[in-house]
Amino acid sequence: MTALPGRRRSTPASRRVRRVLGRVGLYACVLLLVSPAILVFLWMLSLSLKNEADNTAFPPVFIPNPPTLNNFADVFRKNDFLQYTLNSIIVSFGATGAALLVGVPAGYGIAKARATRAALLILIARITPGLSYLIPLFLLFQWLELTGTLLPIVITHLVITVPIVVYIMIGFFEGLPPELEEAALVDGATIWQAFRFVALPLARPGITVATILGFIFSWNNFIFGIVLAGRETRTLPVAVYNVLTFEQVSWGPLAAAALLVTLPVLLLTLLMQKEIVAGLTAGGVKGG
Repeated sequence: MTALPGRRRSTPASRRVRRVLGRVGLYACVLLLVSPAILVFLWMLSLSLKNEADNTAFPPVFIPNPPTLNNFADVFRKNDFLQYTLNSIIVSFGATGAALLVGVPAGYGIAKARATRAALLILIARITPGLSYLIPLFLLFQWLELTGTLLPIVITHLVITVPIVVYIMIGFFEGLPPELEEAALVDGATIWQAFRFVALPLARPGITVATILGFIFSWNNFIFGIVLAGRETRTLPVAVYNVLTFEQVSWGPLAAAALLVTLPVLLLTLLMQKEIVAGLTAGGVKGG
């Protein structure tokens, strides 16, 4: 079959060139989008490795000369940073675990019952500012004499983690083929057994994504900890706030503390990025 006149046949070399150009264009667009975050992170790293004279110099000095770790030492010396780290671990794991126990079955029930109103209510709860819950919860915990302990912080973090888990799991359970559960029900299984032995194993990617995102949002939360925490129960975001003083802003220790708080979440995201992308992608595919 002869080629139509006026049309060029695509050669392997031209296809490779187009593929390379497309990949370069994609990387350039991604770099353009993430460059503000990268620049902020690099500037924070630079602040943490410079002395206070270089941090307040004009024009600004970007490269530390020489680098110093005194800012990190000041963070640990002037704050009980290890205790705050332990508090954050307890609160984040506790809030995430409780959210999974509640949110996974709730997501399954909403998905199978197609309860759109309940899903909308959960979405409203997610986008409502945390300050709306803070004052009544603070009065409740004060009446129960629980303020200054970790339990109120774990409970209030459920306001953040439960809607995240439920909404992610709704998408996953809606994407599962209904024939699998119907076959289990026909064989005599109860709805709980169909959920436990059929739907739950298939939804492991979604549970992984929900766990990671719930942990990240709980770890980074500041507003509940600053109000409900006591001197011994502060979490890491509150510890960063404590670095600030009334006399001056010490940019070096502040940047060092912010890096120490950000590092676990950053490492977790980098290590689990494939699971996050795969899980979110799988949750967007609907079963036939």
